[in-house]
Amino acid sequence: MMSLKAFRLPFLSLTAAVAAFVPAVSAADATGPELTLEDCIARALEKNFTLRIQSFDAANAREALTASEAGFDPTLTLRTSRSFSQSDVAATTLTGTRSELSDTRVGISQRLTSGATVNLNGSLNRNETNNTFSTLNPAYNADVSLSVSQPLLKNAGFTVNKAAINRAELGVTRAGLDFRGQILQVVRNTEASYYNLVFAREQLKVRRMSLALAERLFEENKTRRNTGVATDLDVLQAEVGVANARRSVLEAEKLVRDRQDDLLNLIGQFEFDSALGEVRLPADRPAIPDFSASYQLARSNQPEYQSVEASLKQLELDLVTARSANRPSLDLGGAVGHNTRDRSTGRALNRLPDGDGYSWQVDLSLSMPWGMRGDRARLRIAQNNLEREQSRLQQVEQNLLAQVRAAVRAVETNLESADISAKATELSVRQYELEKARFDAGLSTSRLVLEAQDALERARVSELQAKVNLRTAIADLQRLEGSSLARYNIRTDE
Repeated sequence: MMSLKAFRLPFLSLTAAVAAFVPAVSAADATGPELTLEDCIARALEKNFTLRIQSFDAANAREALTASEAGFDPTLTLRTSRSFSQSDVAATTLTGTRSELSDTRVGISQRLTSGATVNLNGSLNRNETNNTFSTLNPAYNADVSLSVSQPLLKNAGFTVNKAAINRAELGVTRAGLDFRGQILQVVRNTEASYYNLVFAREQLKVRRMSLALAERLFEENKTRRNTGVATDLDVLQAEVGVANARRSVLEAEKLVRDRQDDLLNLIGQFEFDSALGEVRLPADRPAIPDFSASYQLARSNQPEYQSVEASLKQLELDLVTARSANRPSLDLGGAVGHNTRDRSTGRALNRLPDGDGYSWQVDLSLSMPWGMRGDRARLRIAQNNLEREQSRLQQVEQNLLAQVRAAVRAVETNLESADISAKATELSVRQYELEKARFDAGLSTSRLVLEAQDALERARVSELQAKVNLRTAIADLQRLEGSSLARYNIRTDE
């Protein structure tokens, strides 16, 4: 069960000059209402194929628990038969002795968590013959018996016999953690894909602005050539600049379509023709993360780490089971029963509690494979598996520590990079404006203006990429912390 709490994301502000030069809307532009990040995540949680596939593993884990618990359900048995025989009996003068037998048996058995097995059985049969020497004809036999078998060494005790149930419960926990881990990954991938689409669309705006500037410069050069101020070379340079700008726009439009498909692949099912509205980056400046706090969150919330811890407990149960199996089988059994024989069904059943027929039995059985090599080998395997998982837990913990350290550094670095890129863009804007003013005054050339324009375009794209890299780094850190679930108010039933 998952829920998502909506919130608004502020718009990413670029220079006002960009919007002034954006041409008519093309297939790569945003269409429809605004598409917020939380909308994308809600759609991903509902329609993402990875989460749907993972949910079956969680469902199977719950069914495996039910199957383990069913091992202690009572078992009912019922059997009925009818037979006929005819034969000569040498001790009598009767030839062709016939016998008809009807037999019905019912029983119930129950396995207990101590390892004991309890069986309650009853039977009723009817025997009819043409033998005149038979004192009861037909004769009805009824009996009831209770038997108990309790292992004393191998497979004895509550811990061993409930190990399968406890292991299955841990399996449900691990499946829930794996599902939670997939949710964290899908949220992170959706965030990154959303930010990449923002970058692609904003880059397209920058490329279009550059194209508009190149076209304006081309027209100005043609006018200046007609007045004798510019040369044919100046016009040719401006024309090449327009061609290069158009190529950049085409490449940017392709990138937008690719990024839209990437996002739709995460949040939909065969919905690649769906329109995606306007997307925006958060405008607030993220805080510098604290490594200690981030690492503590990761230790507490990281599904992979918790899953290995649960796996360790499963292997501890396997070791307990293997130690119990590495013992001889010594079973204590006991049984008590009553039986009657009478001329009718009712009389036979009514006499069961106080009839003269009864029986009891006590037995003790010992079984031990010679050398017990197989059980000892399985015990060593269980010990090795436990030690291996303990080492794996340490490895996961160390990897988690390294990943959090790297993620915190990435956020810090990208914060600085975003600030530097913003200053570089400001400088490029001023340099372009200065070079264009020099060109308008006849103190510069078209080549220098185009170079300044290219530098401005690269600076703006670099600033966009720095902002997207920062948001992606934050998404990576929050995935490690597990805090993105709380951020979007996502609840999972593990």
